[in-house]
Parts: sequence; structure tokens; C-alpha cells
Amino acid sequence: MRGVTRRLMLLDTASLYFRAYFGVPDSVKAPDGTPVNAVRGLLDFVDRLVRDHRPDDLVACMDADWRPQWRVDLIPSYKAHRVAVETEAGRPDEEEVPDTLSPQVPVIEEVLDALGIARVGVEGYEADDVIGTFTGRADGPVDIVTGDRDLYQLVDDKRGVRVLYPLKGVGTLQLTDETWLREKYGVDGCGYADLALLRGDPSDGLPGVPGIGEKTAAKLLDQFGDLAGIMAAVDDPKAKLTPSQRKRLDESRPYVAVAPKVVRVAGDVPLPDVDTALPHAPRDPAALEGLAARWGLGGSLQRLLITLGE
Repeated sequence: MRGVTRRLMLLDTASLYFRAYFGVPDSVKAPDGTPVNAVRGLLDFVDRLVRDHRPDDLVACMDADWRPQWRVDLIPSYKAHRVAVETEAGRPDEEEVPDTLSPQVPVIEEVLDALGIARVGVEGYEADDVIGTFTGRADGPVDIVTGDRDLYQLVDDKRGVRVLYPLKGVGTLQLTDETWLREKYGVDGCGYADLALLRGDPSDGLPGVPGIGEKTAAKLLDQFGDLAGIMAAVDDPKAKLTPSQRKRLDESRPYVAVAPKVVRVAGDVPLPDVDTALPHAPRDPAALEGLAARWGLGGSLQRLLITLGE
């Protein structure tokens, strides 16, 4: 990857096309009647994001493996409730996805490639991990666009890393910086992973520490600094923990020992060498023209092309 010294925007692509799918009517269809609401909705999202935030570099980060085995080995319940089909060892399980969304994903990928928007997924890793690695390597400010609060852990005011969290489409975004995190959760970016680990997350199959909810987790982190400080306090009879907190944390040691690697995004993903520069013209105009006609991408694609050309 070439050195990124300008403003970088990282898209949690699956998060955005899921939102597009549920936010755009399924009556939006290709000439042959195939639904393309997720495709056109995502193009509209990208258009709005580029117009409003003017990134110099843009990467559509993908889930090459939405449930990596190395995370499952540590916490077997990780995303287990979202498995649609269990596959043989060595192959990723299939995620439960709406029937009319799955066929749209390859179309999204083809359109992004024809446009020349960098698209990166790495075998054995989630899009979150790709985002985390790009963020760690960036020299300039980073905007992470995601509907997944897990990525709040990457927020860093000193480095100019913030999360743009869609509240309604991408026209209304919550600009998540450390000030907002402290007001909402009582932690900064690096403390958010510990907060999430302690409280748990049913949507990801993370059990958390029984009896330690969000507010209690925030108070403990404020009192003892971080997860290591909290667990050290469990062994310190003078530490100000209630008997029930001490007992539950002590009983949760096996979970606490492995959960950080599961909850924290990876920062060492072997990224391919890609050109992240925002394209001003399509990489493959002929392919894009064919895709536009085949799938009826109409105004959504044209608006994005105009925005990219400005």
C-alpha cells in the first residue's frame, strides 16, 4: 500500500449495503426484474459521502471472512446465532443474509471495480480488521463510515480518526470523536473495546461479564484505568469492588483472558498493494456501461460519476 498522507475514508461496505438494502424499497429493480435496491442505495451513499466529506483516498473494506475461525476458537459463541449454513472445516460458515440481497453483492463488487474504487478484503479477516490496519498505517486523518459501534475503539482525536455513524441513510451522520464517546459512554476510543468486552454484545454472541452492564463497566474503567487494572483490583482485597463485582469478575477470568483478542480489531492484516486514491473517472468505462445497462443503475451511478469528476 502506498503511503496515505491525505484524508482517508474507509467504508465498512457490508454495513452500508445492508442499510441500503433495508432503506431502499425492493421495488427498485433491474430491467429483468432483479432487485438492485442495495446496489443503487450503496452508490447513493458513496455519492453523498464523497460530496459531503471530500476524501482524497477511499477504500471499500470487505468481509473476506465474516466469522474468522481464530475468533471462534477463542469464543465459540462468536456470531454463532447468525450462521445460516455450517461448512466443512477450513471454510468460512455462511452468514444469514436476505435472499434478495446475496445476489446483489457480486454486482456491487463489479461496479466498485469498474469505477476504480479500491476494494479490499483479506482471507481470514473481517472488514473491521482491514479498517483497523488501514487506520493504523495512515499518515493523515481518517473517516471510518460504519453502522457498527465496535469500530468506536479506533477513534483517536490526536490522529484525526473519527467514526461517521449513519443515523438516517448517510445524510445524517453522527460524527463520533473522543468528546462524544466520553459524554455517551464515559470512555475514550481505546477504552471502548474494554467497555464492550465487559458489558458483552448479544449481536456478536459475546457474553460479557455477568452483572456488569454498560454503566458499571464505565465506572470500573474510570476507577481502575483499563481491563488489566480492573482484574488486578480483583486480587487486591483493598480495592473498592463490591463483593458481587469481585466474585463475577473472578469467575469470568477464562472469558476475560481471551476476549480482548476477539473484541479488538486486528492491526496487522497483510494488506495488498492497492491504489487508494479516489478515482475521478472510471477505471473501466466499457465494463461500467455494460453494468449500468444490465442492472439499470440509472441516476444513482450517474450522480456518483458527476461527483467523482468534480
